[in-house]
Amino acid sequence: MYRALHGVEPICRVLQIAPSTYYRCKVLEAEPERRCQRYHQDEAIKPQIQRVWQENRRCYGVRKVWKQLQREGFHVARCTVARLMAVLELQGVRRGRRCITTIPDESAAKPLDLVNREFTAQRPNQLWVADITYVATWSGFVYVAFVTDVFSRKIVGWRVMKSMRTQLILDALEQALWARGKPKGVIHHSDRGSQYVSIRYSERLSEAGFSASVGSVGDSYDNALAETINGLYKTEVIHKDGPWKGLEQVELATLDWVDWFNNKRLLSPIGDIPPVEYEENYYRQFAENAAA
Repeated sequence: MYRALHGVEPICRVLQIAPSTYYRCKVLEAEPERRCQRYHQDEAIKPQIQRVWQENRRCYGVRKVWKQLQREGFHVARCTVARLMAVLELQGVRRGRRCITTIPDESAAKPLDLVNREFTAQRPNQLWVADITYVATWSGFVYVAFVTDVFSRKIVGWRVMKSMRTQLILDALEQALWARGKPKGVIHHSDRGSQYVSIRYSERLSEAGFSASVGSVGDSYDNALAETINGLYKTEVIHKDGPWKGLEQVELATLDWVDWFNNKRLLSPIGDIPPVEYEENYYRQFAENAAA
């Protein structure tokens, strides 16, 4: 409109750009094939960035998207991924405020702290951590319990219920026991919540051949790994996909997230690979060493 009225050169003079820049932009709009190599590389990788972000529940930020692209054989710089995600207006989820569900029972006998904040394991089924979190729904609060294997960070048991009683964590523990083939000698670590130091739960751990461990008093890191899992769950599911109608909706969403977390999510502490793959690598190497 203004070009016909004032002409290109006067407009460029006011905007302080060279007329040649304007004419080149018009040529490139008409003939995209004449654009620079980086433009074509960007256009080729943009759909892949969008796909990885969508396939991973729209949770991944720059680093995780970049790592996944590398795993799939795409050779692209992290700075390129960061730039293009900004162009595409994509970003990873961020954690919110931590929820507190620990209600200590000072009258109950408490096991010793066998972990002392050292959340490391040399093999699967050596150390499990457990914790509870909650979800606000239209029909009231529901509670979610997780049991996680420290070695691979794999979630081996979980349960969703409307009550925070001992049955919630017992069900999560039973699922973990059956899923892992009822291992013996596992150290089970939790906070000092009344559910975890209850007689029923303590007796079940003893029957399973587990060593019970609870965090120390006044230590904000006494069950840090389990709380990390809770934080990821709240960030990547609850805060992102809510509001929630009730227990069934939360249960289905949790099932979907646990499957993705165990089989696809890249975890930094284990080398940016999924937990299942990390355990498969361990058992394959163990078999090779045994054969040798």
